[in-house]
Amino acid sequence: MKHSKFLKSLAVGATAVGLFAAGPATAQDAADYVLNTASTGGTYHPVGTAIATLSKVKLLPKEKFSLTAVNSAGSGANVQALGANTAQFAIVQGLFGSYAATGTGPVSEPQKNMRSVSMLWQNVEQFVIPTSDAKTGTMADFVALKGKPAALGRQNSGTIGSNKVLLGGLGLDIEKDFELVYAGYGPSADALADGKVAGIGAPAGPPTGAITKLMASNEGKFTLLNVTEEEAKKMDGGRNLWVPYTIKAGTYPGQDKDVQTIAQPNFLAVNADVPEEHEYLLTKALYENLPFLQAIHPATKAMDVKQAMAGLPVPLHPGAARYYKEVGLEIPDRLMAK
Repeated sequence: MKHSKFLKSLAVGATAVGLFAAGPATAQDAADYVLNTASTGGTYHPVGTAIATLSKVKLLPKEKFSLTAVNSAGSGANVQALGANTAQFAIVQGLFGSYAATGTGPVSEPQKNMRSVSMLWQNVEQFVIPTSDAKTGTMADFVALKGKPAALGRQNSGTIGSNKVLLGGLGLDIEKDFELVYAGYGPSADALADGKVAGIGAPAGPPTGAITKLMASNEGKFTLLNVTEEEAKKMDGGRNLWVPYTIKAGTYPGQDKDVQTIAQPNFLAVNADVPEEHEYLLTKALYENLPFLQAIHPATKAMDVKQAMAGLPVPLHPGAARYYKEVGLEIPDRLMAK
């Protein structure tokens, strides 16, 4: 399987982790699958940790397999790690799943090994700038930051990939129009608080820890931007991937009004080589233990088996499909693995 030069650089950290952490073990041992997440300051890692913890509590004792969550550079690296089998599971942004399915963007060929397990939650676009720069409270204010430092994600991450697409729709070339600071969500928010960057883009499931900390420590000093209907159309660029999303008032400290933004799906991906029985049991465990997951991270409150297939960009793993059929769901032809 060939990958672009870009993709080859993505998974250095993930590969190292994958070599250190065991993949599926020998028959006499419990299988321990690697679940790639992203940086620790966002939502991917705590949700991945919740899924891994659930597997160790509910599946390891009797079924003899579990998942171990590891942090990574994000969706781009996770696509590469699944292809290289240094990770058997990964949380992936919808945009990068689409790239992987079609062999577009930074992915030079379709990644035929990738399968879907479930839509997990919406990846909500969150652009934050100083309140002093929030003249309209919309993305027009972010466009006005052109020429200033901005933190839009770690190098080769899904975050910077989606921000490039979204801001490109507004006429910006992030590599030319901003002095980019490459960092995870926590360091990005700290850089904004310290005046080292003029804005951040942090797509995640709200409430996002780094933004919560920023807002709580700097009351009234920073503003979460709205996305107008016209801006949303430009940012989506005809992909039909991003949809309107409301961040309810009170989601963050000092947020007294709803914020209208956009969101794309995050989904749990799996390598096609994972045994059908294991994938079936994992999918069943996820949906029969939602209160367990929700107690660990609120983003999982968005999970609903009736929405499990919403927006999935690659076919279902046969094990996941088996569970959905068992609970009476109809699976679209496009999601059936050929």
